[in-house]
Amino acid sequence: MLNIKTWLNNYFGFTKREYNGLLALMTILLLVSVLPYFYSTYFIKPQVLSIEEQTALKKLVLVNQQRPTYYSKIRNQIEDSETTPLSLFKFDPNKIDLVQWQKLGLSAKQAQSIVNYRNKGGKFYKPEDLQRMYAITPKKYKALLPYIEIENISFANKFEKKAYPERTPYVKKELVVVEINGADTLQLDEIKGVGAAFARRIVKYREKLGGFYKKEQLLEVYGLDSVKFVEIKDQVKIDVSNIKKININTAEFEDLKSHPYLKYKQINAIVQYRKQHGKFNSIDDLKKVAILTPQNIQNLAPYLTF
Repeated sequence: MLNIKTWLNNYFGFTKREYNGLLALMTILLLVSVLPYFYSTYFIKPQVLSIEEQTALKKLVLVNQQRPTYYSKIRNQIEDSETTPLSLFKFDPNKIDLVQWQKLGLSAKQAQSIVNYRNKGGKFYKPEDLQRMYAITPKKYKALLPYIEIENISFANKFEKKAYPERTPYVKKELVVVEINGADTLQLDEIKGVGAAFARRIVKYREKLGGFYKKEQLLEVYGLDSVKFVEIKDQVKIDVSNIKKININTAEFEDLKSHPYLKYKQINAIVQYRKQHGKFNSIDDLKKVAILTPQNIQNLAPYLTF
């Protein structure tokens, strides 16, 4: 013990008080690990079953081993309830009614369960399918099997087509020619290739523009590409008399700001030039407004009066 104390002091530097505490802790741990063994060995007596108790336990185990499953118990109950006398005959399980099932020896409840199965769309495609019915016990199925005659049902019929309401037949649009400067959205919708969405876009752009003076302007409508233009160009015509024109000498900034061919700076330049130099007499006078390009002037020409 002295050597252990000396070794602990040399390597761990325990004080006398710490050494005594460590020794007490180790003693407690030893007792805790040993006591259960002595207690179970010397103080607890093994429980010995009497002969009667052992016999009862063996019987309980045997009964549990022989207990029927849930479904077999149900089938046994069904089989025990089959009191209807047999009158066997050839039958198709897909066709016979409630009374005929009962003549085959099924109770009213059993027969009704099979009829309900058929009413919900169930079918028997081969004699073995009858085994799936819980109302038919193995004993009953064995007795009925020689009398089952199922009319040939192809596999395709197993998935019968459901009846859907008749669809409204698609009516192909006849080619029409529509004057696009005077047409409303319903008339534009009659053009093959122009649906309700495109009809609304065409009218909205036409109102900003003041009308179309050539078919190619339809390419400026959002979403209307060259493919769509080729599809509809022969179905439209243009009446330039329906174009709404602007008097460039009286128009104010507010009158011009929504026009697709003019930007804010260009509108301001036109108004300021008119204030400084007077009225415009012709389209050529617009060339004096430096900010306007020849293309701007060409695009605007059909919409201006002087």
